Amino acid sequence: MRRLRPLLTGLLTLAALPAAAQAPKELGSFEKWSAFSYQEQGKPVCYLAAQPTESKGGPPKRGDIFLMVTHRPAQKAADVVSFVAGYDLKPASEAEATVGGQVYKLFTKGDRAWAADEKTDKALVQALVKGATLVVKAAPPRGPESTDSFALAGFGKAHQAIDQACSVR
Repeated sequence: MRRLRPLLTGLLTLAALPAAAQAPKELGSFEKWSAFSYQEQGKPVCYLAAQPTESKGGPPKRGDIFLMVTHRPAQKAADVVSFVAGYDLKPASEAEATVGGQVYKLFTKGDRAWAADEKTDKALVQALVKGATLVVKAAPPRGPESTDSFALAGFGKAHQAIDQACSVR
């Protein structure tokens, strides 16, 4: 996890922060998950992230792969789930996130996938808190689909950390 922390912080800083935001502060490391917060135009933003424990398929050269959950209380957005595939996804495709036998459809754009609405985000986050493993399947424009497995140990504690830091709930 020590090797993962600087990578997560650096990549997520570049990907998630507009020019006016400060560098993320680590809230803690919780088994496979890390939690962070930062200020964006004076307002708190909190997120948790992890890399998969196993990845199969997809293009031969993939970039970094992450699952993130973000709170932006100033925008009244909480529990926004996003998946970064590490490659551009097939246009107009859906990714599938499976936890405990329940399948959640995610819409795709570029190299990312998100739940379609707040209700799905909330249901997926509750499943992640209770589950043991998340499996995300996604398709590139050509070639075999990717399957990424995320261990959910520590997810609940990381989620509590971002809830507390962003005063969510």
